[in-house]
Amino acid sequence: MRAKLSYAVTAAVLVFYFVLVGSRGVMLIQSGTLITVTFGVAVLILPVIGLWFLWKNTQFVRRANALAAELDAEGGLPVDELKRTPAGRIDRDSADEVFAKRKAETESAPDDWRSWFRLAVAYHDARDTPRARKAMQRAIALHDGRPVQQP
Repeated sequence: MRAKLSYAVTAAVLVFYFVLVGSRGVMLIQSGTLITVTFGVAVLILPVIGLWFLWKNTQFVRRANALAAELDAEGGLPVDELKRTPAGRIDRDSADEVFAKRKAETESAPDDWRSWFRLAVAYHDARDTPRARKAMQRAIALHDGRPVQQP
Protein backbone atom coordinates (compact mmCIF):
# COMPACT_ATOMS: atom_id res chain seq x y z
CA MET A 1 0.00 0.00 0.00
CA ARG A 2 2.88 2.33 0.79
CA ALA A 3 4.29 1.90 -2.71
CA LYS A 4 0.93 2.78 -4.29
CA LEU A 5 0.63 5.88 -2.15
CA SER A 6 4.19 6.96 -3.01
CA TYR A 7 3.50 6.41 -6.70
CA ALA A 8 0.25 8.39 -6.54
CA VAL A 9 1.90 11.30 -4.74
CA THR A 10 4.82 11.33 -7.18
CA ALA A 11 2.45 11.20 -10.16
CA ALA A 12 0.35 14.06 -8.74
CA VAL A 13 3.46 16.19 -8.19
CA LEU A 14 4.63 15.46 -11.73
CA VAL A 15 1.25 16.38 -13.22
CA PHE A 16 1.27 19.64 -11.22
CA TYR A 17 4.78 20.36 -12.51
CA PHE A 18 3.74 19.57 -16.10
CA VAL A 19 0.77 21.96 -15.83
CA LEU A 20 3.02 24.65 -14.38
CA VAL A 21 5.64 24.24 -17.12
CA GLY A 22 2.93 24.07 -19.79
CA SER A 23 1.40 27.33 -18.60
CA ARG A 24 4.80 28.99 -18.87
CA GLY A 25 5.13 27.66 -22.40
CA VAL A 26 1.74 29.13 -23.31
CA MET A 27 2.76 32.48 -21.79
CA LEU A 28 5.92 32.48 -23.90
CA ILE A 29 3.92 31.71 -27.05
CA GLN A 30 1.44 34.49 -26.26
CA SER A 31 4.31 37.00 -26.17
CA GLY A 32 4.39 36.70 -29.94
CA THR A 33 8.07 37.24 -30.77
CA LEU A 34 9.98 34.66 -32.77
CA ILE A 35 12.30 33.79 -29.89
CA THR A 36 9.59 33.48 -27.22
CA VAL A 37 7.30 31.44 -29.49
CA THR A 38 10.20 29.10 -30.28
CA PHE A 39 11.03 28.72 -26.58
CA GLY A 40 7.34 28.34 -25.76
CA VAL A 41 6.93 25.46 -28.20
CA ALA A 42 10.11 23.84 -26.84
CA VAL A 43 8.84 24.23 -23.29
CA LEU A 44 5.48 22.67 -24.23
CA ILE A 45 7.21 19.61 -25.66
CA LEU A 46 8.67 18.69 -22.25
CA PRO A 47 5.34 18.22 -20.45
CA VAL A 48 3.97 16.24 -23.39
CA ILE A 49 6.93 13.84 -23.24
CA GLY A 50 6.63 13.69 -19.44
CA LEU A 51 2.91 12.91 -19.54
CA TRP A 52 3.46 10.23 -22.17
CA PHE A 53 6.21 8.63 -20.06
CA LEU A 54 4.06 8.80 -16.91
CA TRP A 55 1.12 7.21 -18.76
CA LYS A 56 3.25 4.38 -20.20
CA ASN A 57 4.85 3.71 -16.82
CA THR A 58 1.46 3.67 -15.07
CA GLN A 59 0.09 1.23 -17.65
CA PHE A 60 3.13 -1.01 -17.17
CA VAL A 61 2.68 -1.03 -13.39
CA ARG A 62 -1.05 -1.75 -13.67
CA ARG A 63 -0.46 -4.66 -16.05
CA ALA A 64 2.32 -6.09 -13.89
CA ASN A 65 0.09 -5.84 -10.81
CA ALA A 66 -2.72 -7.59 -12.68
CA LEU A 67 -0.35 -10.44 -13.56
CA ALA A 68 0.76 -10.63 -9.93
CA ALA A 69 -2.86 -10.84 -8.79
CA GLU A 70 -3.63 -13.57 -11.33
CA LEU A 71 -0.52 -15.53 -10.37
CA ASP A 72 -1.38 -15.12 -6.69
CA ALA A 73 -4.88 -16.47 -7.31
CA GLU A 74 -3.29 -19.51 -8.97
CA GLY A 75 -0.88 -19.93 -6.06
CA GLY A 76 2.09 -19.40 -8.37
CA LEU A 77 3.74 -16.32 -6.93
CA PRO A 78 7.42 -16.91 -6.18
CA VAL A 79 8.10 -17.66 -2.54
CA ASP A 80 10.59 -15.33 -0.87
CA GLU A 81 13.38 -17.79 -0.14
CA LEU A 82 16.15 -15.21 -0.09
CA LYS A 83 18.62 -14.92 2.75
CA ARG A 84 19.06 -11.44 4.15
CA THR A 85 21.87 -9.59 5.85
CA PRO A 86 21.39 -8.37 9.43
CA ALA A 87 20.50 -4.98 7.93
CA GLY A 88 17.68 -6.61 5.93
CA ARG A 89 19.30 -6.41 2.50
CA ILE A 90 19.10 -9.38 0.17
CA ASP A 91 22.21 -11.57 0.24
CA ARG A 92 23.84 -11.46 -3.19
CA ASP A 93 24.74 -15.17 -3.31
CA SER A 94 21.18 -16.09 -2.32
CA ALA A 95 19.77 -13.86 -5.06
CA ASP A 96 22.13 -15.42 -7.61
CA GLU A 97 21.06 -18.92 -6.57
CA VAL A 98 17.36 -18.11 -6.92
CA PHE A 99 18.05 -16.32 -10.20
CA ALA A 100 19.73 -19.43 -11.62
CA LYS A 101 16.62 -21.50 -10.78
CA ARG A 102 14.27 -18.92 -12.35
CA LYS A 103 16.42 -18.65 -15.47
CA ALA A 104 16.41 -22.44 -15.93
CA GLU A 105 12.63 -22.47 -15.42
CA THR A 106 12.21 -19.79 -18.09
CA GLU A 107 14.53 -21.56 -20.53
CA SER A 108 12.51 -24.74 -20.18
CA ALA A 109 9.21 -22.88 -20.77
CA PRO A 110 10.04 -19.81 -22.88
CA ASP A 111 6.41 -19.18 -23.89
CA ASP A 112 5.01 -19.24 -20.34
CA TRP A 113 4.27 -15.77 -19.00
CA ARG A 114 4.40 -17.12 -15.43
CA SER A 115 8.04 -18.14 -15.71
CA TRP A 116 8.91 -14.75 -17.22
CA PHE A 117 7.10 -13.03 -14.34
CA ARG A 118 9.10 -15.03 -11.79
CA LEU A 119 12.30 -14.30 -13.71
CA ALA A 120 11.48 -10.58 -13.59
CA VAL A 121 11.13 -10.84 -9.80
CA ALA A 122 14.50 -12.63 -9.62
CA TYR A 123 16.13 -9.90 -11.73
CA HIS A 124 14.61 -7.30 -9.42
CA ASP A 125 15.92 -9.11 -6.34
CA ALA A 126 19.36 -9.21 -7.97
CA ARG A 127 19.08 -5.42 -8.45
CA ASP A 128 19.08 -5.63 -12.24
CA THR A 129 16.19 -3.27 -12.92
CA PRO A 130 16.56 -2.94 -16.72
CA ARG A 131 16.44 -6.71 -17.23
CA ALA A 132 13.64 -7.03 -14.67
CA ARG A 133 11.59 -4.56 -16.67
CA LYS A 134 12.29 -6.34 -19.98
CA ALA A 135 11.36 -9.70 -18.48
CA MET A 136 8.13 -8.24 -17.08
CA GLN A 137 7.33 -6.64 -20.46
CA ARG A 138 7.80 -10.07 -22.04
CA ALA A 139 5.52 -11.67 -19.42
CA ILE A 140 2.86 -9.05 -20.14
CA ALA A 141 3.14 -9.56 -23.91
CA LEU A 142 2.93 -13.36 -23.57
CA HIS A 143 -0.06 -13.05 -21.25
CA ASP A 144 -1.85 -10.71 -23.66
CA GLY A 145 -1.05 -12.97 -26.65
CA ARG A 146 0.99 -10.28 -28.39
CA PRO A 147 4.03 -11.18 -30.50
CA VAL A 148 7.26 -11.13 -28.52
CA GLN A 149 10.53 -9.84 -29.95
CA GLN A 150 13.45 -12.21 -29.58
CA PRO A 151 16.37 -10.77 -27.60
